[in-house]
Amino acid sequence: MCEKCNKGKYYITTAIAYASGKPHIGNTYEVVLADAIARYKRSQGYDVFFQTGTDEHGQKIELKADEAGITPKQFVDNAAGEIKKIWDLMNTSYDKFIRTTDEDHEAQVKKIFKRLYDQGDIYKSSYEGMYCTPCESFWTESQLVDGKCPDCGRECKPAKEEAYFFRMSKYADRLIDYINTHPEFIQPVSRKNEMMNNFLLPGLQDLCVSRTSFTWGIPVDFDPKHVVYVWLDALTNYITGIGYDCDGNSTEQFKKNWPADLHLIGKDIIRFHTIYWPIFLMALDLPLPKQVFGHPWLLQGDGKMSKSKGNVLYADELVDFFGVDAVRYFVLHEMPFENDGVISWELMVERMNSDLANTLGNLVNRTISMTNKYFGGTVTNKGVAETEEDKAVDADLKAITEDTPKRVEAKMDELRVADAITEIFVLFKRCNKYIDETMPWALAKEEAKKDRLETVLYNLIESIKTGARLLESFMPETSEKILAQLGDGKVTEKPEILFARLDVEEVMKKVEELHPQMTAEEKENQADGEEETVIDIDAKPEITFDDFGKMQFQVGEIISCEAVPKSKKLLCSQVKIGSQVKQIVSGIRKHYTPEEMVGKKVMVLVNLKPAKLAGVLSEGMLLCAEDAEGNLALMTPEKAMPAGAEIC
Repeated sequence: MCEKCNKGKYYITTAIAYASGKPHIGNTYEVVLADAIARYKRSQGYDVFFQTGTDEHGQKIELKADEAGITPKQFVDNAAGEIKKIWDLMNTSYDKFIRTTDEDHEAQVKKIFKRLYDQGDIYKSSYEGMYCTPCESFWTESQLVDGKCPDCGRECKPAKEEAYFFRMSKYADRLIDYINTHPEFIQPVSRKNEMMNNFLLPGLQDLCVSRTSFTWGIPVDFDPKHVVYVWLDALTNYITGIGYDCDGNSTEQFKKNWPADLHLIGKDIIRFHTIYWPIFLMALDLPLPKQVFGHPWLLQGDGKMSKSKGNVLYADELVDFFGVDAVRYFVLHEMPFENDGVISWELMVERMNSDLANTLGNLVNRTISMTNKYFGGTVTNKGVAETEEDKAVDADLKAITEDTPKRVEAKMDELRVADAITEIFVLFKRCNKYIDETMPWALAKEEAKKDRLETVLYNLIESIKTGARLLESFMPETSEKILAQLGDGKVTEKPEILFARLDVEEVMKKVEELHPQMTAEEKENQADGEEETVIDIDAKPEITFDDFGKMQFQVGEIISCEAVPKSKKLLCSQVKIGSQVKQIVSGIRKHYTPEEMVGKKVMVLVNLKPAKLAGVLSEGMLLCAEDAEGNLALMTPEKAMPAGAEIC
């Protein structure tokens, strides 16, 4: 046993995947992220329990099953099988895969609903309002954004039906106090601010927790024409999956693992996990999870998925091209802490060639090759540094090697997984630089320098081993291969190519074969459509160059952003411009969430006279483009530019 063992339990969950179809790579990212965290915690000596699974009830599934001509149970059996297959393909080390159609889960949901009803937290009434089928959410007219669902932007339809409601307001003050006294509870902080300002502080409405307009759900025992609303059903999986019993006979596993240490979820469902779920737990007299992390999205290309464009990416297809660990590396490394990441075939090829084939693969290959060529595969530490320069480069490599595990740990403690991987690759890059500095091929030409050469190769092998061990949480198969090739005292006779370089044109050609592009007729129609989308606007009066010269445009970096209270349209951004920070209010809330704004480089009209919008001071203007439908896009520099750069 290592000195780090017996650190205690660590219970981590993903959101359960909605069993409405095959998950794309953006959905798959979450379970890979959770797996990396779970593996790292195990390596530290924690007793980890990692749960994932599928959410299988609701109106949307009932409709899809009807369209497919099969029963809802047959439909979710197929979908859950597909999801589990992809989770397994990605080498995720979950301990429990729960399905909300599991008998023990359904039994507990019925008990929970009855208990909450008996203690007065749930009451019967009726609902009349707007309903979003994809989100399975009710909204009042005032909550809609331009008449559409505030969560997904889709159309909502009028709905009226008898329903049971949960008294959210009863626990709202208690939850506000909990969030204020537990700053680590909601991460990142931008998500916390969004929940407090947009939902809790304005006042919580009671939540609809049953439906009568469809039947595919868990029946309410004492009123069987009702089925339990999908979110009360789905959220409770975090406790039923580890043995919670509403009658007080919970398993030892539940007593050991609850409360969860981390709920890992997408930013789009943060409200359900940081408002509804904690309140349900309070009503059940259970402790709240220690932390909820709302990760950003992994967008595909320009964020829009279209089969005609061939940019709907699935994990199994990517694995066929790049391999499991290359896909794991990409989705983990390319996702920022708070902002959305982007994935495309071209970016995958670029990372494959630069980071994996060159920085890592080539490093391992030539280190093993030189060890075999010069020492028959075995080196020991001769400790020879002939010059002050030798001592300096050796000391620097050793210092980075010893410091990297600490840096990785610090990043992982903050859930900055992409940054943790970057730290490991900083070590690999330093190893490559060490080869360039020491030039083993030159040392090999002189017999007198043999001990120095052996020292160099020994240092390299030990540093690569350190990086490879750290890599296990993120790229487990690659880590195992590297350590096996470096061996324990003797390297393998012939190095295995870890990652082969790819030709982007060849890859894209295969992608086109896999996803045939639009037909000539479709392209013609699209071209016609593109012509129609050209916009002419009314001309404004001409200005002189002197008029233009009065306007000061600069590049700004958005360092924080919040929704403006009591406004459906406004966002308030803190924008760094050179050494100054300006507060700018913009009417773009429909098009960007606050978390999407943070980190963006934008074009700013700096010397606009300050004005108050909805009572909030605005000290400039963000420049946007607008199409005929009113869609906005922030204007951003084509190339990386520092905050404060003049736009001229």
